[in-house]
Amino acid sequence: MNTTRWAAVGLIVLCAAGTSAAAQDKRVKKSDLPAAVQKAADEQSRGATVRGYSSETENGQLEYEVAVTVNGRSRDVSFAADGSILEIEQEVPVDSLPAAVHSTLVRKAGAGRIMRVESLTKHGALVAYEAQVRTGTKRSEVQVGPDGQALPHEE
Repeated sequence: MNTTRWAAVGLIVLCAAGTSAAAQDKRVKKSDLPAAVQKAADEQSRGATVRGYSSETENGQLEYEVAVTVNGRSRDVSFAADGSILEIEQEVPVDSLPAAVHSTLVRKAGAGRIMRVESLTKHGALVAYEAQVRTGTKRSEVQVGPDGQALPHEE
């Protein structure tokens, strides 16, 4: 391979690495959050144990998240820069799921074991349930709608 090709390959690798790094959460301090987000995070974490704060660029928009534990269950709240709530991911007990949701998640998990389930709420409406599944050493996620039906797209 000539030098030009190696340079092109290197540039592609660097761009790909930069893209995946940009999509990952970046841990931040509460003091790094915009004032509106700090206020909203304080409201959403009242009575909970804060596990941390992060920021992430999602679809070109900078979002902030507070991760908390409430009654032994995880709850992650995502905010826009103005402090408005974008999404809430809340761990739910498997035995509290509606029957249709439970049976569809079990079917989609196949031979895998459901490790944890979260409800996904966007703009105040429950939009999906997401299960983390382990099959041997492989981990994956499956989603279903709030009625247990397949989703037209991943939430």
